[in-house]
Amino acid sequence: MDINEIKKVLMEKLVLDEVIVSGDGSHFQVIAVGEIFGELSRVKQQQAVYAPLMEYIADNRIHALSIKTYTPAQWQRDRKLQGF
Repeated sequence: MDINEIKKVLMEKLVLDEVIVSGDGSHFQVIAVGEIFGELSRVKQQQAVYAPLMEYIADNRIHALSIKTYTPAQWQRDRKLQGF
């Protein structure tokens, strides 16, 4: 599985403004940005990102997944702090 496949799946399945995926092999980090995260608890945000990727986790194409979720406003603020 490569980072472009993960990004494509998430952009197709979720209403997101932006997705940044890094990593290699089977260990990936995802930053997902969308208004949908403003309405959800932290657990529900994680579940929303995991759901479209479950088949890849189940068949071990994705072994480890780190997820950070942001609303667009949160991302604007944090991106400046992190130097993105």
